[in-house]
Amino acid sequence: MARATGPRAKRIYDDASPDDGVRVLVDRAWPRGVSKQQAHLDEWLKAVAPSTALRSWYGHDAARFAEFTSRYEAELTESERAEAFAHLKALAKDARVTLLTATKELELSQAAVLVKLLR
Repeated sequence: MARATGPRAKRIYDDASPDDGVRVLVDRAWPRGVSKQQAHLDEWLKAVAPSTALRSWYGHDAARFAEFTSRYEAELTESERAEAFAHLKALAKDARVTLLTATKELELSQAAVLVKLLR
């Protein structure tokens, strides 16, 4: 069986898997109810998360996802976020990377946007 490659997104509340590769939390805030031991993280990359203002505006409203994606992609060009995103790209180049988030709707999250950009 071929080894799984490419970036993917997953909820932090899902069980860790050997298939996950490098596990990176991409939320700014630590997820509720998860200990650092349970998370099985390799990194917590807060700097790549969307700004508090953008997250508040978005509110995980599906109707705003396209605009959120556009605004978030623009934020990723700002220096600190750009450095963090470059780090993610470097990780994804050499290994399977699983981006973790606490968001309930994974397909409407910043992790989904990052996976798309990393591919």
